[in-house]
Amino acid sequence: MAAGDSLLRVFVLSRNQGKGAAILHGLRAARAAGFTHALTMDADGQHPAEAIGGFMAASIAAPEAMILGLPVFDATAPAVRVHGRKLSNWWTDLETRHAGIGDSLCGFRVYPIAPLIDVMAQTRFARRFDFDAEAAVRLCWRGVPPLNRAVKVRYLSAAEGGVSHFRYIRDNALLTLMHVRLVLGCLWRLPALRRRRDSAAGGWQARTKS
Repeated sequence: MAAGDSLLRVFVLSRNQGKGAAILHGLRAARAAGFTHALTMDADGQHPAEAIGGFMAASIAAPEAMILGLPVFDATAPAVRVHGRKLSNWWTDLETRHAGIGDSLCGFRVYPIAPLIDVMAQTRFARRFDFDAEAAVRLCWRGVPPLNRAVKVRYLSAAEGGVSHFRYIRDNALLTLMHVRLVLGCLWRLPALRRRRDSAAGGWQARTKS
């Protein structure tokens, strides 16, 4: 496809370094090319390409925010995946003091590039399956507001070419260790998070009165 489309660029890393590392590579290339925002989506066909326009429009309307996909599952979604992510979402709410991350694991998102590169430079983690949740939490800590946008998610069967690289033991252990780190990180950031939440609430009240 890239051979016939001058606007499409394909980057191939020398070895598999994980999802987060691949996205970081693309983010740096996009910033070098002059882009300010980047849309990410899973490559396994779960996310509908026709939703891209709506996500980009939401980002243009609120360029300071990250636009997070809020999955709308159909009957193809494995129950263990649907219910399992609820636990991750609960921890994410705790780590951000309920900043508003609707879903911590959905890969369909639009990020402001500069702050995401900055927060990833501050940690050696968020390079593998832990990227989606950790990136959203750390951006919230930085003050980037989350805006949630519903998107249909469909799990393709093996007959349809569906391939999952999620490994239940390995990746759940990775997510568990991530949440331990993020809870500890939240504790020492607690005063700043409280001030930011109170400031945001005060601004909302002022707008309401006006």
